[in-house]
Amino acid sequence: MSVCLRYEKNEEDARYMLNVGFMKIVTNLTKFTDDMTFDYWMRRIMINTLIDEYRRKKKVSEHFVNTEFDSTEHVTSLTSWNQADLNFQAEELEIMIQQLPADTQKVFNLFAIDGYSHKEIADYMSMPVGTSKWHVSKARDILGKLIADERNKIKARTS
Repeated sequence: MSVCLRYEKNEEDARYMLNVGFMKIVTNLTKFTDDMTFDYWMRRIMINTLIDEYRRKKKVSEHFVNTEFDSTEHVTSLTSWNQADLNFQAEELEIMIQQLPADTQKVFNLFAIDGYSHKEIADYMSMPVGTSKWHVSKARDILGKLIADERNKIKARTS
């Protein structure tokens, strides 16, 4: 369920995808081999199920949002990330990740949390590698601003 919640905005959709994923796991149990752990095999099927659903939804509603990309706007301070890791709990970061735009959130989860390469993400999500990199960069920028805002709120409360 935790994997599904990372990719779906609401709990109802995450539960639906969990059921679809478990159905695939149960129907493919005979294909499981001992060359990987069962947990890894299940996680892989669940992520692939979520990616398949993303592709299906993308075909149904094929609309794009044009945004201007200003490279100077997307520069973040590397030093703030190390302090942020010390100050925030995992649950707070998950809530912040849920605030990302849908495609950016999916790409960020695949890259930063599930360990996929940009090439794998590009192949799975039918996008150029550069777009995958852009989504990760955009996610980091948004998360950096959210973390900075949260740190400022904490400082204001303690002052």
